Amino acid sequence: MLDKTDQEPLFDGPEWTFPLLEKARDAIEKIALGDLGLDVYPNQIEIISAEQMLDAYSCVGLPLMYQHWSFGKHFARDEALYRTGRQGLAYEIVINSNPCISYNMEENTMAMQALVMAHAAFGHNHFFKNNYLFRQWTDAEGIHDYLAFAKNYIAACEERHGIDAVEEILDAAHALQSQGVFRYGRPPKPTAEELMAMSKLREGYESAQSVLDIWTDAIMGDDKSGQSDGGAYGQRRKDMNMPQENILYFLEKHSPVLETWQREILRIVRTLAQYFYPQKQTKVMNEGCATFVHYYIINELHDQGLITQGAFMEIMHSHTNVVLQPEFDDPRFSGINPYALGFAMMQDIRRICETPTDEDREWFPEFAGDPDWRKVLRDAWANYRDESFIQQFLSPHLIRKFKLFALSDEEDQANLMVSSIHNRAGYKAIRRGLAHQYDLAYQEPDIQVADADLKGDRELKLIHTVRDGIHLHDADKEEVLIHLRRLWGYEVRLDAVEVQSNI
Repeated sequence: MLDKTDQEPLFDGPEWTFPLLEKARDAIEKIALGDLGLDVYPNQIEIISAEQMLDAYSCVGLPLMYQHWSFGKHFARDEALYRTGRQGLAYEIVINSNPCISYNMEENTMAMQALVMAHAAFGHNHFFKNNYLFRQWTDAEGIHDYLAFAKNYIAACEERHGIDAVEEILDAAHALQSQGVFRYGRPPKPTAEELMAMSKLREGYESAQSVLDIWTDAIMGDDKSGQSDGGAYGQRRKDMNMPQENILYFLEKHSPVLETWQREILRIVRTLAQYFYPQKQTKVMNEGCATFVHYYIINELHDQGLITQGAFMEIMHSHTNVVLQPEFDDPRFSGINPYALGFAMMQDIRRICETPTDEDREWFPEFAGDPDWRKVLRDAWANYRDESFIQQFLSPHLIRKFKLFALSDEEDQANLMVSSIHNRAGYKAIRRGLAHQYDLAYQEPDIQVADADLKGDRELKLIHTVRDGIHLHDADKEEVLIHLRRLWGYEVRLDAVEVQSNI
């Protein structure tokens, strides 16, 4: 712990300057690294206008992005809502990169700039650098170079092939980007020939034998005479890595009709979808970590006399709004606030370490009473995602505080039934059920490529594994299938197979 002594405040008043930002950043960093023991990428903090923040919104928060009409549509919508006072703007946007880039709004007061630096430049930054999903699945070192390549490549394709042709491929790829990620395993490594072809492609050359030819040769291979249909099917599944969960990857590798540049666009879209996938799995943890970090740091700055009472009250007012959990009958209610749940769980872990009850010791013998709560939190931030974090760390105390219970909604019953309440069995069921709601394996449709006979009718066969009777929305399904047929070039069939969930 740092010595708490009365010092001159870092700032006094709402106006910020770059020297003040640097002074506050240094004080925040001292607590973040020296007290909390955070491990962060180097920080790059940039100040942007409201219009630039709207632009960042529309381009999914990335510093460089290729052009597409949907980004302009999002910008127009968000700008109209912001100008009419129906929607606010984020105080900051932070990028999972090395260095870690934080965009702060120039309209922020100095107190809010201190808050968002603690939240984003240190809280989110630490989580990005240390959580296992980001470490395994994203390349913080190379994302800026890849974004620059993607932007320039798609712009070059628009010049060469026309904007309409490029947008047609992007529209189809965007419609399928949720099915363009690897959820459970790494993608197969490209062959030496593919690496050479891709290298030439990215350098702006066309290889004598195109990537399409190489891939087609690999797919078609030599005819295996005398092989039975069953044997051919088995060999086809092996050669084409079927069943395949990543539909964009499959189309990129095996579509009979796509040209080289179109395949590269599919690769760009699925690469960015994969980059964002860990963020979808860690919303509660990521925001909980950042909110806990800023709350702790701001309180430490206040205790040390480094921020005034007025600045502290302004920051705590904003913090309270962020972690507010509206009641179910409140017009603002839209489900469980990830900031509220994440922050409460981080605070609860610290409580269990510092002042555990007998109930805490029974439920969490591994860390209840552990004097090093900072290490317990850092280990949790590094080794879990939302689903497993809730399953492991949600306490009966917090279940009671949030007034959580479980409902059973059976199709053959006229009424809902309360199936789990606040008792020992109920706590486990509630925790398991809530964790289940954050498991993307169940929340997103499980659609996989089952077969594609390139020597036969070339029909693409997909299987949708239906859990708990939840089918795809017919209108949306048909729209996406239109895009899928465009990318495949032949008939596409989607069959549903019913399975019952264990939850």
